[in-house]
Parts: sequence; C-alpha cells; structure tokens
Amino acid sequence: MSMQQILLMNLGFFGIQYSFGMQQTAVNPIFSFLHASPDELPILNLAGPVTGLLIQPLIGALSDRTWSPRWGRRKPFFLIGAIGCSICLFLFPFVAAVWMAVLLLWLLDASNNTAMEPYRAFIADKLPPSQLAKGFLAQSFFTGFGITLANLSLFVFQKFITGGTEAGIPYWVLGSFMLGSVCSIATVLVSVLSTPEIPPSESELAEMRAHRGGFGAAVRGIWEAIVEMPPELRKLALVYLFQWYAMVCYWQFVTLSVAKSVWGTTDASSPDYARAVGWTGLVNGWYNIVTFTVAFSLVAVARRRGAKFVHTACLLCAAVGLAIFPHLGNGYLLFLPIIGLGIAWASIMGVPYIMAVRMIPSTRYGVYMGIINMMIVVPMLIQTVTFGAIYSGLLGDDPNNAITFAGVLLAIAAVTMLWIKEPPIVRDVDALNAMPVAPQKVTS
Repeated sequence: MSMQQILLMNLGFFGIQYSFGMQQTAVNPIFSFLHASPDELPILNLAGPVTGLLIQPLIGALSDRTWSPRWGRRKPFFLIGAIGCSICLFLFPFVAAVWMAVLLLWLLDASNNTAMEPYRAFIADKLPPSQLAKGFLAQSFFTGFGITLANLSLFVFQKFITGGTEAGIPYWVLGSFMLGSVCSIATVLVSVLSTPEIPPSESELAEMRAHRGGFGAAVRGIWEAIVEMPPELRKLALVYLFQWYAMVCYWQFVTLSVAKSVWGTTDASSPDYARAVGWTGLVNGWYNIVTFTVAFSLVAVARRRGAKFVHTACLLCAAVGLAIFPHLGNGYLLFLPIIGLGIAWASIMGVPYIMAVRMIPSTRYGVYMGIINMMIVVPMLIQTVTFGAIYSGLLGDDPNNAITFAGVLLAIAAVTMLWIKEPPIVRDVDALNAMPVAPQKVTS
C-alpha cells in the first residue's frame, strides 16, 4: 500500500484516540468538579479495565469469524464503536452527579474497546509483513494527533468560553466533548469508505464456517489462544504489567500534581485548580505532539536496531521524565521532561505490535489483538483496586509521589523488556527496493 493509503486507512484511529484523550485529561477533573475525593479516582475509573478485559478479546474472536461481502470483517465493529463513542461524548458534559459520570464512562469505554481492537487486526489483515511497522506506527501518529487535539481543545476553549452547568462543569469542557463527538464518527467513516477489506480466500472461508458460533464459541477460541500463546508473547505481558499500571497512575494524578506543584492547591473548587486542568491539557497535548512527531522515525530505528531495543530506550526516556516532572514549580518547565513520555507513548502504541504480529498466525490476528489488550487492561484493573490504598498509605496522599511512582514502574518495564527474545526482523519493502542489485554474470 502507498503511504497515502496507509494514512487514510488509519484516519479513524484519530477519532477513537480523541475520545481516549478526553478520558485521559477531562474525565477525572469532571469527577473532581462533582466532588469526588482523590483517593476515589482509581475505583471510579474501573470501567476502562473491566470493559477492555471483557469486550476486546470477545470482539476480536467474533471478528475473526465474521465476513460479509457488503460490510466486511472488521469494519462493522469499529463503526458501531465509533457511533457509541460519539453519543457518549455528546452526553458526558451534561452529567449532574458522580454516578451519572461513572455510567457514561462505562458506556464510552465499551464503545472505545469495540472500535479499537478490530482496528489493530484491520492493519494486520491489510498490510504485508514488511509494511506492518509503518501501519502500526501510523496508528501511533494518529494516537498522538487525536489526543493532542483533545488536550489542546481544553486549553483553547478555556480562553474563550465562560460559564458552566448547574453541576459545576465548565462550558469549555462541554465544547471539547462536542468536538470529540464529531471527530469520532467522521474520521472512522472516512476510513470505512476509503479502504476496502481483503476478501478471505476459500480456505479461510471454510475455516470460518468450521469455527462459526456465537458467544460460547468465541469464549472457547479466546481460551484456546491463551493456552497456545507463544512464550515470548507471555513475557510481553510482564512488561505490560508495569508499563500500563504506570500510565494509569500518570493519567489519574497528573492534574492534581500540576495543581499542587505549580499552583499550590488540590482544591477542585479553587480557580487555580481550573487553571491547572487547562494547563494539564496543554502539557498532555505537548507530549502527544512529540508522539506523532517521532512515530515514523521509530520505524527506521526499529528496522535497524530491533523493536525490543527501541521500546526499552523509549520507556527509559519516560522514566527519567516522570522522575523530574513533579518536582518543577514552573509550569513552562513541565514541557521539557514530558518529552520523554511523548517518545515512550509513540513506542507503546506501535512498537510492541511489530513484534507481536511476528509471533501469531494471521488467521488469529483478531483474537490475539484482543488478548494483547487483556495484557493492557489487567494491569489497569489491578491499579484501580490497589492504588487507592497505596496512594493513601505508602505515598502519603501526595499526587507528586504518584507521578514519581509511575516513573519507577516504567523503568522496571524497560528492564523486563530485555528478557524478550525478539523474532526475526522483516525488512521494509521500501528498504528492499532501495538496495543495489548485484550485477549478474551472463554465460553462454
């Protein structure tokens, strides 16, 4: 596929990740505006890991067994998910109580997970092995771009929109959610209409018919895939345990950390806290600008050095950045250490998948992409039920300590990455075309 085709195919990931960006930066402040206490934030975010754990592998297994000449294989799932995201984003800023926000978060996460997993498999379906790195890092590019727009919208709208709902949610937050509602469905529609799916071969259709079934068959397929999982993919699960526990700690407590270190407050009713929310959106937007700036350069480095080396180095950059971040009292200085997290985020959203698709059969991309997401959401689930006690006890109810703790976990993830034996590198088709061809001897 040409680079233009790869970008159009991945454009829908922009809308999905705008929604994810709103979850990262705006949902926890909404909980705070609705008077939730900081130690309640982990458990209030339980929706993400639980819906991811249940929905993504199930959707993956179902999409492996699906084919419609009219609708395709993966497209119906991420189109339904995008519609759900748009509706939830539209309704979210109108909540008037914590329970309403929690309910909508569950529905939003379910929609995000329905859309995201088949999108990963869609890339693996469409691209040859030599172009998979470009495909997955194009998703990293749009991940950074979508989350950047989500975060920058919070900062920009705060400058121009005043007032708020009776529940205390500012109208500038409402504006960001409305923009996300449009982006979510519009970008997915572009991808759906511009990129046809590859029809399965007769042998693949025969295998689909042989394994066709409903919910029970999908669950059995997930269990069989877990039992047959390659050993190196199991090792990746350990890396993900530390990596994703750390990322959730950062997203939940970065606003409180910025409010405390720069403005000296953690009071959600304070005007300074509202300024911290907008500034955090700017900081998160900046690290996502870094993400889409470096995403494609990681393709070349991964091709030369290997995906394992790239991911290890990127995680160490984030660990150093988060070790410095909470100790800076000047808001402008925060943009320097957070560059490390932006580099790591580009790798997190693309590089491990380059290795993973070399370990799994192409006919089971859907179910294994769902299982890889289980490796993401299980650490999130563990974090939501354990970190409240860690925050109150070990970390002394200090959000700055929570960010430092996340940096330590990312360093541990980098070390465990060295344990994985990377599969052979498949060289990029562009690199092969650029190689000089040795002259052939002509004999008669």
